[in-house]
Amino acid sequence: MTRAFVLTGGGNLGAIQVGMLAALRERGVAPDLLVGTSAGALNAAYVAGVGSDADSLYALARLWMRTRRPDVFPIDPVRQLLALRGRRPSLCSAESLRQLIAGALPYQRLEDAATPVHVIATNVLTGEAVSLGCGDAVTAVLASAAIPAVFPVVHVDGTYLVDGAVADSGGIARAVALGADEIWVLPAGYACALTQPPASTLAAALHAVSLLVHQRLQQEAATYTGRVELHVLPPLCPLKVSPVDFGRAGQLIARGHGATQAWLTERGDRLPDPGRFLSLHEHSTQRNAVTGGCTTCAGTGTD
Repeated sequence: MTRAFVLTGGGNLGAIQVGMLAALRERGVAPDLLVGTSAGALNAAYVAGVGSDADSLYALARLWMRTRRPDVFPIDPVRQLLALRGRRPSLCSAESLRQLIAGALPYQRLEDAATPVHVIATNVLTGEAVSLGCGDAVTAVLASAAIPAVFPVVHVDGTYLVDGAVADSGGIARAVALGADEIWVLPAGYACALTQPPASTLAAALHAVSLLVHQRLQQEAATYTGRVELHVLPPLCPLKVSPVDFGRAGQLIARGHGATQAWLTERGDRLPDPGRFLSLHEHSTQRNAVTGGCTTCAGTGTD
């Protein structure tokens, strides 16, 4: 069997996946193939290069914990004003993000990774998913994370690319196309327990993207249930952390680790309907991490 890990996007919520990866490693679950989108593309490309042993994941955790919003979304009022006037292609420059990605990846080309890795971007002219499995690794991950209007379009081999979250298909479909018959999905999730809408333009944009990612994941999980051996790790719930809040990575990693440990201990990966806890919802009640039923939250912790 070919086992794939599929890692979704979600801004700083991508830190959750570090905890998930650690819990899977502790149970001896390792990938033969990695597929990532946006923040998940960075995690997937990193693990593809150095593996998921304790030291490697500690270094990835440190990267997330020391990253701050300006390292990803640099604030430049002049650029933002010019962008609103149509004189710049995006609200933020992508140079800071490019440097962050370059500092994280220990190899230059995707095909040089120790474990095969593909990152998902979107052809901005057609809306079709583009899977990048070779070529410059930093540019590929940058393209996968290029949120429309927030970052500039990335030009790769004659194609204009933006964030893979916009694509007409996602990571599960690509993993299946690449021959995976056992798929573990590591969702970054979304802030399901907000009490009011995000206050800033950037926070609103990323929250909208995380909702789009989650909806796409729900649809894909339903499509491929029964066709492959599919395991969808429980997204953190309840969650109030915004995807632009880069001061909470340590907490997110710890919660992702604890929730996944509890889910595996309770053999949540063996229950039917792997996408049962992916429905969008509000929070007068919380969901059980294993069954997906609405109860007081079990195994996921609180903010």
